[in-house]
Amino acid sequence: MTTTFENGPGRLFIGGQWRDAADGARTDVVDPSTGQVVTTVAEAGAADVDDAVRAARAAFDSGAWSRLSGRERGRVLHRVAQLIRENADDIAALESQDVGKPITLCHAVDVTNAANDYEYYASLAWTLDGGHRDVPMNRLAYTKRGPIGVVGAITPFNFPLILAGSKIAPALAAGNTVVHKPAEETPLSALYMAELLKRAGVPDGVYNVVTGTGPVAGEALLRHPGVDKIAFTGSTAVGRHAASVAGEGLKPVTMELGGNAAHIVFEDADIEKAVGAIIKGFVFNTGQFCMGGPRLLVARPLYETVVGILADAVPGVPVGDPRQPETVVGPMAGERHLRKVEEYVELARKEGARIVCGGERLDLNGGFYYKPTVIADLANDSRVVQEEVFGPVLTVQPFDTEDEAVALANSTPYGLASGLQTTDLARAHRVADQLEAGIVWINDWAMLDPAVPFGGVKSSGFGREYGPEALESYTKVKSVVVSLD
Repeated sequence: MTTTFENGPGRLFIGGQWRDAADGARTDVVDPSTGQVVTTVAEAGAADVDDAVRAARAAFDSGAWSRLSGRERGRVLHRVAQLIRENADDIAALESQDVGKPITLCHAVDVTNAANDYEYYASLAWTLDGGHRDVPMNRLAYTKRGPIGVVGAITPFNFPLILAGSKIAPALAAGNTVVHKPAEETPLSALYMAELLKRAGVPDGVYNVVTGTGPVAGEALLRHPGVDKIAFTGSTAVGRHAASVAGEGLKPVTMELGGNAAHIVFEDADIEKAVGAIIKGFVFNTGQFCMGGPRLLVARPLYETVVGILADAVPGVPVGDPRQPETVVGPMAGERHLRKVEEYVELARKEGARIVCGGERLDLNGGFYYKPTVIADLANDSRVVQEEVFGPVLTVQPFDTEDEAVALANSTPYGLASGLQTTDLARAHRVADQLEAGIVWINDWAMLDPAVPFGGVKSSGFGREYGPEALESYTKVKSVVVSLD
């Protein structure tokens, strides 16, 4: 299957027009389920990024979008949501091919959430107003909220459609213009969305897409003086660099970075429900989920019982061709991601860990498959526990007390998500309050909605996506004080 778009395959989208990279460079896009090239896309250079930022600046300054009322912008974003739903089959197929996601997951999660993102922020666009402030000395004081300007959005490979929408929807709702640099491995849904946004009525230059590499196109976007804000999702290491570069230009940033969440199972948990949440937490999106639950902490009386249940249940999770509706776990997004997982599992073996199940590649159609893997009996200071593996790998550790469980959960540098299984309501709230994470799930995993903000603490970043909190990060506040003497 070769991916095509309405106005030419895999070209840059700048100023409302499709065009090739200035130097004609192109790069391959690989289907992770087969390892085969399915299409090529333009590889933007610094000159292309400059053109895109200039187009975004011209569109912002023209006021064709930024000076529309929130209600008018909201109507356009509602049309975007409608078009996503009308084209759900095409978008799901594209995302499945590009990332290796199971097609059922693409429909139920990626496409649905992307439409919900635009719909939610379409509604919030109506709420962008300021307020009156009571001040003394016969003065009238009020605040106004307005767009920041040109937003540089840099998104990762694992959830291309959702993590683009979580930035683009609030940015556009607030009246900003956007230059989007998707991950070089998974750029296709960004290009498809450019078509839909234009069809919905987003003016030329308001949304621009520059496909290319992080060191070239991403770096040029970070350093461009015409960019007013950076919204970034990616690894902690790259995020540190991005924040540093943005800081040189005093650009505001939001950073949603790596995670290594702990999932705590207390002795009073409903084991049947807990096991379902545990498996979902570490195999969802083939473990390529920054808010996944790769660290399982189990109360010691239940430890061997839970490990045994996982040993029986996990090998039965359907792994295979992402185009088959019964598939739950597809391939890794690429060869380098697969090799990284292999290196961590081999390290666990060398450290004497117990490989409960999995622990090896799955040879299927030349794709990048890895069997869901459960590892027991690792020390807490193991790199396999402390670092972000980012694959379908679960480590299991015992604990003796509630305080020890919290300490283990908070023992890594990350703080994006966390969760616990318990039937004790007081414990649920008490422990949730102590966990160092931007979002905590109780008695399930990955419960996400555009109304609920998420984001990191510690090395997992700062700022929030989703909710009104995200919309606020794409606006600036101006105070006006009038003398009434």
